[in-house]
Amino acid sequence: MSKSLLDRFLSRAVKQGQLGVVFADGSASTYGAPAAGFPDIVVRLTDDRVPRDILLDPRLGAAEAFIDGRLVIEEGDVMGFVSLFRANNPWDKGGDIGPPSTVKRLINRVTFAAEQINNRVGSKQNVAHHYDIGNDLYALMLDDEHWQYSCAYWAEGVTSLAQAQGAKLAHIAKKLALTAGQHVLDIGCGWGGMAIHLAQHHDVHVTGITLSEEQAALARERVRAAGVADKVTILLEDYRDTAASGRRFDRIVSVGMFEHVGRAQFEQFFQACATMLADDGVMLLHTIGRFGGPGTTDAFTRKYIFPGGYIPALSETLAASEKFRLIASDVETLRLHYAKTIRAWYAACMEHRDKIIALYDERFFRMWTFYLAGAATVFENGGMGNYQIQYVRSRHALPITRDYLLG
Repeated sequence: MSKSLLDRFLSRAVKQGQLGVVFADGSASTYGAPAAGFPDIVVRLTDDRVPRDILLDPRLGAAEAFIDGRLVIEEGDVMGFVSLFRANNPWDKGGDIGPPSTVKRLINRVTFAAEQINNRVGSKQNVAHHYDIGNDLYALMLDDEHWQYSCAYWAEGVTSLAQAQGAKLAHIAKKLALTAGQHVLDIGCGWGGMAIHLAQHHDVHVTGITLSEEQAALARERVRAAGVADKVTILLEDYRDTAASGRRFDRIVSVGMFEHVGRAQFEQFFQACATMLADDGVMLLHTIGRFGGPGTTDAFTRKYIFPGGYIPALSETLAASEKFRLIASDVETLRLHYAKTIRAWYAACMEHRDKIIALYDERFFRMWTFYLAGAATVFENGGMGNYQIQYVRSRHALPITRDYLLG
C-alpha cells in the first residue's frame, strides 16, 4: 500500500527533471522527464518502511531515511535530490513538497508551540545544540576571513564567498550610519566578524554578546589577533540581561540571531532593543524571513538543526517591533543571496567530506548536507528570503533620503 501511495505522490511531485527510484523489492519506476535546468536523480530505497516514512512526513521522512542510509542516492547528490522537488513545486506558484499527515501536522504544531518558550536556560541550550558542536566544522565550511554564518551579499562583481561576506558587513555598516567613537551592541555576535569589521573600518567600540561558549572563546582570539581588543568586548550573555544592566548604545546590530529568539519572545526582544537603543540611535536587524504569513518550523529543522528556532514572517516582525515605537525606517528584501551563500557552504563541505567525517561520522555528514541542501533550495524555490530592517527611535536620526547608502 505505501509503495503505491508513494508512487502516486512522486507522480504528482516530479514533472520536470527525472527521478528514478529502485524500491526495496527490486522493482523500479521513473518519474518526470528530462528538462533543461532540472537535475536527473536516481535513488535506491533499502527497506519497505521508507515509503511509509516519507508519506507520513515528506521532509522529515526523506531526511531521516537519507541520514540512516536507507535512502541511497545512486546518481546525483543530495543537493540535486532536494532541488528536484523544490524546483517542481515553487512557493510563488502555490507549490509545496507535500504536507505531512493530519496527525503528524497536529503533533508538529503542538510540540512547536511548546518549544517556542525560550527562557535564558533554554535559549543557551538551543544555541549550544547548533553552535557548540565544534569550531573545526565551521572552519571547513565558512569563509576564512570573516567567519560569517549568515547570508552574504553578492553585489555586482563579487565572485568569492569571502568577498560576499565582506560586502555584507560593509552594506550593514552603511545602514548603521556610524560615527567614530560610538558604542555598538552586536546581538548574537558569532565569531566576532561584524565586531572586528566595525572596529577596524569605523573606529567604534563594539560589545558583542553570544550564548555560545565555543563562539565566544574563538571570537576573543580573533579580536586579539585583529588588533582591536581595545575596541571590542565579547560577552557570554543573554540580550535580556544586557537590557537589564541599564546600558544604552548608539547603534544595535543583530545578524542571523532573531531566528533563534522564538515567536513567544518577539515582543520581549524588541522591548529590550528599544530599552538599550539611544534616543537618536539606529538599529539594523538582519534575519531570515517568510515571504508569506506566519507558520511553524518543520520537524526536521526542529529536531536536528535549530531547536526552539522560528523563521518569522515580515508581518510578525513589524507587529512586534511597532509596539515599542521603533520606526522601521528601511526594509530590504534579499531574495537569492542566501541560496548562493549556502551553495558555497555546501561546496566547501563536499570538498572537505573526509575531514568532516573524521571529525564526526558519515551519518552526521549526511544530516548536515541534507540540512544545507534543504536550506539552499528553500531560498531558491521555497517561501524564504532575508530581510534587513533598519529601525530608529527618532525620525530625525537619519538623513531623509537614502542617498547616504550609496556612498
